Amino acid sequence: LPRKHWRKIARQALVTFRNPPRVGEEVGKSFLENHSKLKSLMTEVRATDLKLVPRKADDSSSGVPPHQHGAPPVTYMHICETDQFSMGVFLLKSGASIPLHDHPGMHGIGLGRPTGGTQASPPLPPGQVGALRRSMRRSTGEYTEESGPCVLSPDQDNLHQIDAVDGPTAFMDILAPPYDPDDGRDCHYYRVLTEAEAKSTEQKEKEVWLTEISQPSDFWCGGEPYPGPEVRL
Repeated sequence: LPRKHWRKIARQALVTFRNPPRVGEEVGKSFLENHSKLKSLMTEVRATDLKLVPRKADDSSSGVPPHQHGAPPVTYMHICETDQFSMGVFLLKSGASIPLHDHPGMHGIGLGRPTGGTQASPPLPPGQVGALRRSMRRSTGEYTEESGPCVLSPDQDNLHQIDAVDGPTAFMDILAPPYDPDDGRDCHYYRVLTEAEAKSTEQKEKEVWLTEISQPSDFWCGGEPYPGPEVRL
């Protein structure tokens, strides 16, 4: 893609998320139109446009926590960021996962390359680590080179887990506004409990119980330079 296409994506993200609907607010026609334009622009992006080098499998991970080898299971390439949104690329080693986590009060558009699984739930109210919450497993899907963007909002599909299910995985991500713990947008992690753990035998097929947990010890995200075109607004 030409450099101007990347500027179009960034500028469209800026327009789309300048005044996004918040939790419980009605989504207006203008936002929907701009959001659709942004998704359309992102759909044209391919791995070759991101100048990504194929990831090698982590041969040293057989039964040993990745952090003991010093190499992060997930890395992040920063592309650009404003007060309204952040844009970057996550890279997962073969077999790696980004654990079930949330995006408090945030919108997001993700473009998986080449593949990944997603598990989504409605947003959860703030709570303490260990608190038990009932939620709904909305979907599980696999994203490939031909898949369109997956979307989350403050009200829907705000929780998800991303797995590299068939080799190394990369996905481009736009979050609006960016994570900011000082403004109430910190990332929280969750674990799905079994029925026995939840002490319930009346759960429907898609109902699950979640408990907030600390960041898993075998997951952390490193950083690496972005080799693609510089994006200036």
